[in-house]
Amino acid sequence: MTKTLGLVHTSATLVPVFQELCKQYIPHVNVFNIVDDSLIKQVINRGELRADTARRVVNYAGSAESAGADYIMFTCSSIGAAVEAAADLTQVPVLRVDQPMADQAVATGSRIGVIATLPTTLAPTSDLVQRRAAVVGKDIQLKAVLCEGAFEALMGGNPTLHDTMVAKALKELSTQVDVIVLAQASMARVVDTLSESEKIVPILASPPIAMAYLATVL
Repeated sequence: MTKTLGLVHTSATLVPVFQELCKQYIPHVNVFNIVDDSLIKQVINRGELRADTARRVVNYAGSAESAGADYIMFTCSSIGAAVEAAADLTQVPVLRVDQPMADQAVATGSRIGVIATLPTTLAPTSDLVQRRAAVVGKDIQLKAVLCEGAFEALMGGNPTLHDTMVAKALKELSTQVDVIVLAQASMARVVDTLSESEKIVPILASPPIAMAYLATVL
């Protein structure tokens, strides 16, 4: 029987990104999308994930389950804690997009760098990596880096400045850790601008790693 994957996004821009990944990794699976960008806007405006936003995240998991999803994935890292709560309240598996990436980072090295342009994403991703390391009983050193001003540059219509700031931070962090985790998938395009000599450690982005994981369970 054909399985159905429900994807829940906090930005419409992620729909085509995951559409392509689904074609590549799980072409045999039916996929539908739920999009509500007010979730991430609330988190950013408040500087944190609060209970009322978390409740809405849980409700979206319920909606996806009611729509026939055999598996649900939320594609935003900033609402990760709410996604984990939703997993306990839903009858089908619920995955946060960055968990497979965190597991791969823990398996790759003990000095792990986490980089983000938003503090609301940096904290939950760092917390996830530490907890996933604890699950397998591994001691890690975590270095979290916030590219201050990069997100504002991107939102202000200056993607070139954003990419330059992120690239500089990636190159600096690469000399201090065994592996780097991108807390936001939007930063992955910057990795493509680095030369092979500058990619001295693995730099992980969540979408393809999550889709590769889903291909093993769907």
